[in-house]
Amino acid sequence: MTLPEGKKVYFASDFHLGIPNRASSLEREKRICRWLQDIRSDASHVYLVGDIFDAWFEYGKVVPRGYTRFFGKLAELTDQGITIDMFTGNHDLWMRGYFEEELNIKVHHDYIEREFNGKKFIVAHGDGLGPGDHKYKALKKVLRNPLSQWLYRRLHPDTGIGMAEWFSRRGSKHGNSIVNFFGEKEWLIQFSRSELKKKHIDYFIFGHRHIAIEYPLSDNSMYVNLGDWIEYNSYAVFDGKDLRLQYYKG
Repeated sequence: MTLPEGKKVYFASDFHLGIPNRASSLEREKRICRWLQDIRSDASHVYLVGDIFDAWFEYGKVVPRGYTRFFGKLAELTDQGITIDMFTGNHDLWMRGYFEEELNIKVHHDYIEREFNGKKFIVAHGDGLGPGDHKYKALKKVLRNPLSQWLYRRLHPDTGIGMAEWFSRRGSKHGNSIVNFFGEKEWLIQFSRSELKKKHIDYFIFGHRHIAIEYPLSDNSMYVNLGDWIEYNSYAVFDGKDLRLQYYKG
């Protein structure tokens, strides 16, 4: 795809809306909405790369309460003609149609490949990619199984959503957490290098690790982790020629 003149592609991840409490989450939600408002004039595509919510589970007729401002802003952007893609993460993997039907947002459960202005991208939340993490990979298969989700929906929404929020909070990163970057030992770096052996990719865009970093894989290939909106308020923007990390100050 060739971007229209002056248009850009934006990537952000790990909003973790819902933690650590309602007041802090609401403040973050308002900040994210200000960012979406600020970029709407030049955004062609927006990729929300997983763990947008700290816990999410959709029943047939019920979705978790809250996030009204965020949903309204997403609707404004898609109604304006901006393409928004959302990825499930390890905290919000149970999405089943709400975003497609209500907000015209495509939801991705695995990594995707895209090309803009001749630059090739692989985009994913990042959980379960690369070597290692075998216990989580096994658990993810169980959680994504339609039978597992059907059984979970037999719970009353107050119970089911409450349980999802409790489990998510147990494993959430918030406050002043420090996440170490392990360089070539990172599973996502190893995944990226494995993909580069098959084909050229200019940019590997991931969330999940809560690290805002640009890591060169070669002279013309870059690994980018998007950080989060708990500590960094970070995102990436592709202007048609180059991609760079930025930090929202609004």
